[in-house]
Amino acid sequence: MAGETQQLKMSVVIRGLQQFREKYFRKVVNDDSKPLDVREELGFLDGLPVEVQFLILTFLSPADIFCLGATSHYWRALVRDPLLWKYFLLRDMPYWPSINHVTMPKLDAPLINEDERADDRKEGADKGTDSKCNYMTEYLKGFPSCRQQWVPSQSAYEVVSSLFQSLVASAKPRYAMFGPGLEQLEVSLVGRLVHARDILPMADDQHRQTNGIGSGISYMFNNKHQFNILTLYTTNRAERERGRFLQQWSAKNRLFTFEGTDDSGYPIYSPAPQVQQVCQVADGFIYVANAEPGRGEGESEVAQIRAVLSVANGSKPLLVLSCISHEEPEAADPASLQIITHKKRARSRTPCVDIAKRLGLPHLVNPWMVQDTVALSLSGLLDGLSWLLRTSGVRLSGSR
Repeated sequence: MAGETQQLKMSVVIRGLQQFREKYFRKVVNDDSKPLDVREELGFLDGLPVEVQFLILTFLSPADIFCLGATSHYWRALVRDPLLWKYFLLRDMPYWPSINHVTMPKLDAPLINEDERADDRKEGADKGTDSKCNYMTEYLKGFPSCRQQWVPSQSAYEVVSSLFQSLVASAKPRYAMFGPGLEQLEVSLVGRLVHARDILPMADDQHRQTNGIGSGISYMFNNKHQFNILTLYTTNRAERERGRFLQQWSAKNRLFTFEGTDDSGYPIYSPAPQVQQVCQVADGFIYVANAEPGRGEGESEVAQIRAVLSVANGSKPLLVLSCISHEEPEAADPASLQIITHKKRARSRTPCVDIAKRLGLPHLVNPWMVQDTVALSLSGLLDGLSWLLRTSGVRLSGSR
């Protein structure tokens, strides 16, 4: 992510805006078809140096930027500049607390020609249909406070399918939870879940063992919806405690068998028989990723996730908890997400968009979500579980 941001420095954006400004006012002055008052339009903000105008934009939320765009013809064109929104997108993505299969920005393919300036677009073009506004669209559909407006509406077929899914969904959905974050983090996520009953109450105190690979625990979401989490560990308890103490983890894995590599050199895993049974009856999956800087197993993680999903019946949802042990030194105030101060604090976790890329999630056909989570405080957990329950057919109060 840092490398991508370096490719689009502030000076590049400012130079592009300067070219746009010169071209725009030269066009306005020489356009005899427009009234004189329009051709001579130049407000206080319009006359500021481009560097100052750009600085102002960097402190505004998307809603404020669009309000500024409504003040004049000049600002209306400027705030729709594609290079400007590409800068915002690369700058802000690392600080988004969650991302999913709908809101994940599509940056791998070229979206627009960066030489195309905002004034080349037709007046009145709709932001949802103008192909040259892709960077703005990608930003708005992923920015936390704007996402709901960009969730695609369901077709009649999807509405009926969702209704049938909710009718046939089990009264107590079951989710299989696995991943290196369960064993490698200093703070045990499962241990915190069991004892943090004020955050996620347990529906009962009975822990059901499944072939020695983990315990199934029932929880209550919003004190109303019951669901079960079956934890799948790759090691036993003694090995996990020893690994946390020594910061060394056993290479032995009780959940998967390494089958070799494919033609491209990628590893191939097959789930153990008891894991396959769990995957076939589960209503969804929770993958706990280690989001602490420098951690992550790359290709092995991708292969194991795909191995689990391949033996599951149907396209079941996957919730990825991008987990760290403790809060960041300077936790972001949720209200400050509108204006992000990137240089004031160091990022002490791998961004969720990078986690999604690391795990190959954009290539999955299953619905998925990555949610920043902290094991000690369980912050972010309820947001992730809310998505998982809704996606697997549970009709939560107030959900679509």
